[in-house]
Amino acid sequence: MSKQYNIVWFCTDQQRWDTIHSLGNPYIHTPNLDRLVEEGVALTRAYTQSPICTPSRACFMTGRFPRSTKAIFNGNDKFSKDEKLISKLFQEQGYVCGLTGKLHLTSAEGKVEKRVDDGYTYFAYSHHPHNDWPNDGNQYQVWLREHGVKWEEIYGGKFTSMATWPPVANPGFSGKQVGVPPQYHQTTFCVEKAIEFMKQNEGHPWYININPFDPHPPLDPPQAYKDKLKVEDMPLPKYREGEMDKKPPHQQKDLLQGGQDGQAEIYGELTEYEKREHFRDYYAEIELIDDQFGRLMQYLEESGQRDNTIVIFMSDHGEMNGDHGLYWKGAYFYEGLVHVPLIISCPSIFKKGLRSDALVGLVDVAPTLLEAIGEEVPYYMQGKSFLKILTGEADPHHFRDAVYAEYYHTLKGTHENINATMYFDGRYKLVCYHGETYGELYDLSTDPDEFENLWNDPAYKELKAELIMKSYNNAVLSNMDDSMHRLYSF
Repeated sequence: MSKQYNIVWFCTDQQRWDTIHSLGNPYIHTPNLDRLVEEGVALTRAYTQSPICTPSRACFMTGRFPRSTKAIFNGNDKFSKDEKLISKLFQEQGYVCGLTGKLHLTSAEGKVEKRVDDGYTYFAYSHHPHNDWPNDGNQYQVWLREHGVKWEEIYGGKFTSMATWPPVANPGFSGKQVGVPPQYHQTTFCVEKAIEFMKQNEGHPWYININPFDPHPPLDPPQAYKDKLKVEDMPLPKYREGEMDKKPPHQQKDLLQGGQDGQAEIYGELTEYEKREHFRDYYAEIELIDDQFGRLMQYLEESGQRDNTIVIFMSDHGEMNGDHGLYWKGAYFYEGLVHVPLIISCPSIFKKGLRSDALVGLVDVAPTLLEAIGEEVPYYMQGKSFLKILTGEADPHHFRDAVYAEYYHTLKGTHENINATMYFDGRYKLVCYHGETYGELYDLSTDPDEFENLWNDPAYKELKAELIMKSYNNAVLSNMDDSMHRLYSF
C-alpha cells in the first residue's frame, strides 16, 4: 500500500474491553461503535503494555515497550528526546498532524505538559476538563468561554481541581456527581476541535489523535446520560468472598482501604445500589463518547472521506470498577485493567465485520499504521504489524504467542515499591512481582474471572516454573533495544 490514507486515532482514557454492546455487553448502548465493528476489524484480545496512562501512551505512540522508552511512570518531568512519536513520523511523510484532548507523555500537574518534537501543528490540548492551568493552558476552558459558559457554574462534580493530588474538593458538592451538559462536555470539545482540524485540511493527507479524558474518574457524566440507564439494571462487580486470601499483600490491603493504594472507594463500604450506580455512571460516560464518536463518523461520511480514512478506536488501559473489590487502577493485571477495546476500520482496504481473537498489544498499532500507508516500519520499533489480519491475508486467530505488560513503581503514592510484569499466553496469566516471593497465576480457560490464584498450588509448580522462564525471556527480548542502529562490524 502506498496511498496516503487519513488517520483518525480515537483513544479514550480508562475504558475496559467489555464496554461495547455488539461485543457482548447487554447493559450499554453503543450504536456507533457497534457500526464500527460491522465496518471494520474488532481485535477482541488486545492488551495494553501498562495499566497506567503515561507508560501505555509512550508505548503505543512510539511502537516501543514502556521500559525501552524510559517513560515507566506518571509524573515524569520530561520525555526522552531519543524517542520519535508516530505523529512525527507521519508529519515527515507529508501529513498535517493534530491533537485534541490529552497527550500525557509527561507530567501535567499544574501545568501544560512539556512537548517534544511531536509533529503536531494543531494542538487543542486539554489533559482533563477541570480549570487547573494558568494562561489558558486548558483549551477546553477557552472553548467554554467562547460559548459564554463558566465551568464553575455548570459543573457539579466532587472536585474543583485535579491539578494536585489529592484533588481539591468542591465545597458545593451535593453528594452525587453531576457533570456538565453534553453540549459543553470535554469529549464534545475534543470531537468538535477534531472536525475543525479536518475541515481546515481537506484535500491534504491528515492525521489526528483524539484523546478525551473520559471515562476516567471522577465519574461525572451529564445527568441526561445518567437518566438513560437504570441503576437497578446494572451489573455488580466480579468479586468472590474470600478470593483475596490468596492474592498479593497490596491487593489485600486495598480491599480494606480502597483501590489505588487507598485513593479510591472502599468496596466493603459501598451498598449494592452504589456498586451498580458506579457501573451506571461509567457506562453513561461511554454512551456520551459513543454519541460524539458517531458525530465524528457522520462528518467523515458527509465530507466524502470515510473510505479514505483509517479509523482506530481504543483505550490506553481499563478500570477495575469494583472487580476483586478494587476500584481505579494500580499494580493490578486483571482483565478489567489490561484488556482493552481495539477496533480498526477503513472500508476501502480492510475486512468488514471481522472479529479477530488473536493476541495483540497496543505496541503493535504504530507499526501497523505505518505499514498501512506503505511506509517501512523503523528498525527501532519493537511492536509488530498486524496489517495482514486487517486485510484478511493472515490468520485472524493468531498473531502473538503471548502479550506482556509492565508496572515499575508507576504511580506516585500508589504501590511505589512494586515492580511487576505480566505474561499472558491466551490461557495462563502469570504476574511476577520482582524481588518478592509472591505472585499470581490464573487459568482463564477454567477461571475467566481470575478468582483463583494458583501461584502456591503444588499441582501447578512445574507449569509456574515454565511460565516464569517464558515470562523472563519475553521481557528481555521484548525490550531488546536496537535504537543505536548498528551498521558496521566493529
